[in-house]
Amino acid sequence: MKEILLRRSGTALDDLEPFRESWSRMPLDGYMADGGRYRRRRHATLSAPRASSAHRVEPHQPHYQGLDYNNLNGGVARHYEPFEEQFLRGRTMDSLVTLGCDVFGRLAPYSAWHIEAHQFRIEIDGEEVGLPTPEGVHRDGVTFVLMAMIGRSNAIGGESTVYNLEKEPVEKFSLTDTLDVALVNDERVYHGVSPIEQVDPSAPASRDVLVITYRHKP
Repeated sequence: MKEILLRRSGTALDDLEPFRESWSRMPLDGYMADGGRYRRRRHATLSAPRASSAHRVEPHQPHYQGLDYNNLNGGVARHYEPFEEQFLRGRTMDSLVTLGCDVFGRLAPYSAWHIEAHQFRIEIDGEEVGLPTPEGVHRDGVTFVLMAMIGRSNAIGGESTVYNLEKEPVEKFSLTDTLDVALVNDERVYHGVSPIEQVDPSAPASRDVLVITYRHKP
């Protein structure tokens, strides 16, 4: 993926390392209905016109999922802290959002996009189970999803499984290296991620992921 992005633009990843480091400054997710304190999160909203990668940042707004899609944390407007501005408008973020616009725009050229971006850090220190998808096997309630690995520290597990609409598993894989990417058609499959565990039980573990969702916009 790094090679693909750099072929598209020689400056595509100019801020990759400071962007990765920004995951260490995220606040706790205060909307965990299971009471967990193992997830940190930031959120941003963007948009793109039909058949175009000319996306733009929208005013910050809450994230909402219905209970049909998230029976743990759905049903409420969740007000998360925004991305740090320099990285939201930086080269790495721009490159990944543009990639999604290009790929998904070919699959659905008739639609403009409502885009939401999520920085997730799952961390454990032996006190809690680290659940990347605490809602279990689910769909996000969007059209397409781009999931990018940002980094792992002292962590194993976090295996992704894709299921058909009958919730039968059809594919398993792990995002392990920086910028390993999965592209998901959320209208056709469910997905879930297994818990992470510590390699060294005496040290904390973390798993950092960027998720960008694209939903049809009238």
